[in-house]
Amino acid sequence: MDLELVFLCALTFVIHLISTLAFAVRISGVRTRRIAISFSLFNVLVLVSRIANSFQGPFLAKRIEENIHAGLGQDMLSDFRWLLASAALATLVGAVLIPTFQRLFSSAVVHFQNHRSVPSLIGYAIRNSDWDGLKEMARLPTREILVGMKQSREVPLRVIAMNIGVSALWTIGVLASLYAGFINPDVRMTSSNLSAIINGVATIMMYVFVDPHMSLMTDDVMDNRMTEARFRRGIAWLVASRFVGTLLAQVLLVPATLLIVYVAERM
Repeated sequence: MDLELVFLCALTFVIHLISTLAFAVRISGVRTRRIAISFSLFNVLVLVSRIANSFQGPFLAKRIEENIHAGLGQDMLSDFRWLLASAALATLVGAVLIPTFQRLFSSAVVHFQNHRSVPSLIGYAIRNSDWDGLKEMARLPTREILVGMKQSREVPLRVIAMNIGVSALWTIGVLASLYAGFINPDVRMTSSNLSAIINGVATIMMYVFVDPHMSLMTDDVMDNRMTEARFRRGIAWLVASRFVGTLLAQVLLVPATLLIVYVAERM
């Protein structure tokens, strides 16, 4: 693994870590009863993810171009495998960090509500980023959550299955379109713009099946129709299914790539 690939893996890690931590935002919103503020503040981190995303595509495309011109084909699939492994690792790390992050984020929400200033919040975070404070906030996922997941699913099996599919497809969408350009360089410009074939399906599944259910769960907690403990178990199932989806992405990468090549060749 060369330095450029390490950099690409790091970008992928950041993107998927932030996406996983988004689940903690719902927990923070429920605990602080400030759903809108929670999602608004999380957009600051989303900006970091999008910046990483904006660098990942061009750098990976450049790497593919160099391999095409050099006639090197045997190592590109392994590059994409490493990127997908980084996504899975980031999801796993994010899952472990959710209890800590939701406590830190809840503190940020309360501070923002009192001071109503993002720059003030950033300054507060910098001033209070000492090791002792982090240790006080740090928590690992509890055994009760894992035991509770076995006892009660809280999320319908179809939603879990959909979330696995969504996570897998979103993980490979852009990567498959770029890899398709490497498989058939003659249509690489067309292929690079066909990620919507994969991401479009994932988007429909997400916003028709998965996201409405998560929103209902959130509203049920706010209206006291669901306990926070049950809500956290539901989030745990969604995080676990996201991780499974990133693993499934390893299996779907090549079929998705060949599908994009097939479509690109016939356009």
